[in-house]
Amino acid sequence: MFTTWPARRHACSSLFCHLHGAGSAMLYRVLDAVTSVKCETRRARKQIKVLEALDVAGTQLYHFTTIVIAGMGFFTDAYDLFSVSLIADLLGRIYYHSADGKLPGKVAGAVSGVALCGTVLGQLFFGWLGDRMGRKRIYGVTLKLMVVCSLASGLSFHNKPKCVVATLCFFRFWLGFGIGGDYPLSATIMSEYANKRTRGAFIAAVFAMQGLGNLAAGAVVLVLSARFKNTAAYETDQLGQADYVWRIVLMLGAVPALLTYYWRMKMPETARYTALIAKNLKLAASDMAAVLDIDFVSEADADVVQQDEFGLFSMEFLHKHGRQLLGTTVCWFVLDVVFYSLNLFMKDIFNNIGWFGDAAMMSPLEQTYKIARTQAIIVVCGSLPGYFLTVLFIDRIGRIKIQLMGFTMMTIFMIGLAAPYKFWSKPSMHVGFAIMYALILFFANFGPNSTTFILPTEIFPTRLRSTCNGISAAGGKCGAIIGVLWFQYSHTSNRSSLLLLAGCNLIGVMFTLALPESKGMSLEDITGEMEEESEPPGESAMIAEAEFIHSVEIS
Repeated sequence: MFTTWPARRHACSSLFCHLHGAGSAMLYRVLDAVTSVKCETRRARKQIKVLEALDVAGTQLYHFTTIVIAGMGFFTDAYDLFSVSLIADLLGRIYYHSADGKLPGKVAGAVSGVALCGTVLGQLFFGWLGDRMGRKRIYGVTLKLMVVCSLASGLSFHNKPKCVVATLCFFRFWLGFGIGGDYPLSATIMSEYANKRTRGAFIAAVFAMQGLGNLAAGAVVLVLSARFKNTAAYETDQLGQADYVWRIVLMLGAVPALLTYYWRMKMPETARYTALIAKNLKLAASDMAAVLDIDFVSEADADVVQQDEFGLFSMEFLHKHGRQLLGTTVCWFVLDVVFYSLNLFMKDIFNNIGWFGDAAMMSPLEQTYKIARTQAIIVVCGSLPGYFLTVLFIDRIGRIKIQLMGFTMMTIFMIGLAAPYKFWSKPSMHVGFAIMYALILFFANFGPNSTTFILPTEIFPTRLRSTCNGISAAGGKCGAIIGVLWFQYSHTSNRSSLLLLAGCNLIGVMFTLALPESKGMSLEDITGEMEEESEPPGESAMIAEAEFIHSVEIS
């Protein structure tokens, strides 16, 4: 019953041999996990320290400065993209002599959609360029494009309507190209500057400037319409005065971009780009030390860190991030089908229930004034509260829960509008229709319109972050183009269109479930790009020899 020591030693040797042959893979993985925590290499420790300083930094003045600098681009984006729907009827009256202001079908589609086409290409091109050349280096290029093309759009002069519209569409395409570049760059810059505790709120605050830009477009049209329609010249030359209005509206889009150009040029490159892509930790630390009050590691800790180098079209990217890229792109796609349809064709939807009255009985600027007033009311009551609540709760509730809630509530309210559509068409129910409409936009902004912008900046690795954000955003703008074409050319009833948009929201719910939650985590923890280095093969072999007995059973 009792075995001798040689026998026990022989049994132990056999056990270790079995572990080495059949189960050593699991044993070494456990060993690697232990040594990566307790015996991490010198390089890995330095890299973590540099980025940790940003992740745990307190909220500072420069964070708010960055919100304004990056957000002003979105203010300009929203102003330029949404103002065109307010002045489209003026173009119809001035150049096509339409009694109700409607543009011919092809012209209306071009005016509404050409900027979105440019935006798609800009998002893809500048998103890729942001990862290749740096976020800051090309940040000013997009702003220059927006300024020049905003001014040029208002200077589309010619004596033939086709030439005016063609020139306008040309400059609006390149305006959209610049706007597209601002999406991935602004989002990436803000996410890489922010700390992990309030990163969601900071990115959401940048995007909330879209709501203020939308409101500004309505306010500017309101003020200019009221000013020009009360002049003596308007009584004798209505179309001539209206021609001034739409041109001034478009040209004023250059003002907010101009105001922030200097500060964009003064911004340093983000620390994550400099450290992880340019591989210069010393410069990353000095850049951030110049604008943030943070204790960084010393200059001696400025070595390069080894990372995965798989590309966008590699199988490894497909395995690690393919499902996430599909999820962010599809969610943004279906969201923008809904969001841009509801915003760009708000006047048509409200006109369909008789909200504005008979347009043929109004003067050009009277009709424009009523359209702008309605948009401003909807933005103030619905859109802006949604943006602000996202800023307040995104880091408490989480991105995924807010996105799921937004898609679900939008579906409910859209069905609530579409199912009893004739009921809402009654004059006594117009206010109720406007309230329901505002609630849809409230949950769009306290929901997927904000979170689809935030998630792609957090869940992809640094060297592909701007590119993947650009791809996701371009998918969204493709959805916006489809929404524009659908409302312009399908000749489907508003009731059927609302039901179709409700179906898009349900698709968004399903694809949201494929996305990870990123609340409260550092960007490197989310993406897994900063896995600590394992011990060199030689060292691992030495450890194995020192710690384990490899023996062979002798019969």
